[in-house]
Amino acid sequence: MKDILKAPFVREMMDTTANMYRLGWDERNGGNISYLLDEKEVAEYLDVNKVIREIPTGFVAKSLVGKIFIVTGTGKYFKNVEKDPETNLGIIRIKEDATTAQLLWGYKDGGRFTSELPAHLMSHMARLKVDPENRVVMHSHPTYTLAMNYVHELDEKKFTHTLWEMCTECIVVFPDGIGVLPWMLCGTNSIGEATAKKMEEFRLVVWGMHGIYGAGKTMDEAFGLIETVEKAAQIYMLTAHLPRVNTIKEEEMVSLAELFKVNYRKDFLDMFNNK
Repeated sequence: MKDILKAPFVREMMDTTANMYRLGWDERNGGNISYLLDEKEVAEYLDVNKVIREIPTGFVAKSLVGKIFIVTGTGKYFKNVEKDPETNLGIIRIKEDATTAQLLWGYKDGGRFTSELPAHLMSHMARLKVDPENRVVMHSHPTYTLAMNYVHELDEKKFTHTLWEMCTECIVVFPDGIGVLPWMLCGTNSIGEATAKKMEEFRLVVWGMHGIYGAGKTMDEAFGLIETVEKAAQIYMLTAHLPRVNTIKEEEMVSLAELFKVNYRKDFLDMFNNK
């Protein structure tokens, strides 16, 4: 077997969590990541038939039976993943009963996966129906995105439109817009179900006064989506109290979207709704 600590998917988790902590997106044990892995790749590093222990997930995930994920641990600090991945990360497989996670590696101190695992797995289920290549779900608490929640109306169209106005790249990076949920109790199946419903339309979902969820085909894509939202939110928060002299016009947004051939939400632009 190859050294699991050198596996690309473990290295990605180590690098990404360190980056997110450095950026201030994931204070203390805030935030979590789940990454759907390829079983053949995992088998190069682990005996996939050797189950360390079993952990109930708390809900039924029939469409994910047999799927393998690497997931951040509950109560774990992102800053510690890089120096001790085997304690702070775990590789799990969804058992045939669809309600149990089989631990294949990690959580060596007796820990378990993030309390947000139901929300993650529900989001994976939703995104895989939209795009079978979506493999990463990432949750964090970016500072300016969170600050924006307190001063901007939590309306999907208005929230997205404001962010599209902040950076030229925004409508190109997240042309499908941003789903928005009101404040809900975290760590519950209810918020997981609501997030998954939004994930049928959006790769990004804001949890009001809490944080953001991003989904993508790769770790870079999911990270880049959140990174771009956070940059736009920062610009908004730095300028919201000042007179607006210039802005990116809707006609210019459309020109960008058409140049880069992205399928943007026309219903989020006033120029189409007012005709």
